[in-house]
Amino acid sequence: MKLDVSALRYLSGDEFRTLTAVEMGMKNHEIVPANLVDSIAKLKRGGVRKALDILLKHKLVHHENKIYDGFRLTPLGYDYLAIKALINRGAIHSIGRQVGVGKEADVFEVLGPSNEVLILKLHRLG
Repeated sequence: MKLDVSALRYLSGDEFRTLTAVEMGMKNHEIVPANLVDSIAKLKRGGVRKALDILLKHKLVHHENKIYDGFRLTPLGYDYLAIKALINRGAIHSIGRQVGVGKEADVFEVLGPSNEVLILKLHRLG
């Protein structure tokens, strides 16, 4: 799946907190129950459900309702978390145009901390 970073700028802190909660829940669960996501994220009443709906719309999480109501991260969700971690760490400031797309990786131009142009390569494993 091709990475589209245009939605990255519109995601709020609550959505990233919910995305992180799903990732944390996936340490022990293949499909994270909705009530566990709610307890890990610790948002106000109804905040997690609203955030999950937005994440589902952007295909950052996948919803399954077979055994119980649960969620799992998609590869796109992992990419968004990785990019957000790099931005928070100060390794990159902004994401530019897409340089290339392949079956194993997506390559982007990014702006580094001292305004130099760098390359970000997001690998696909599995």
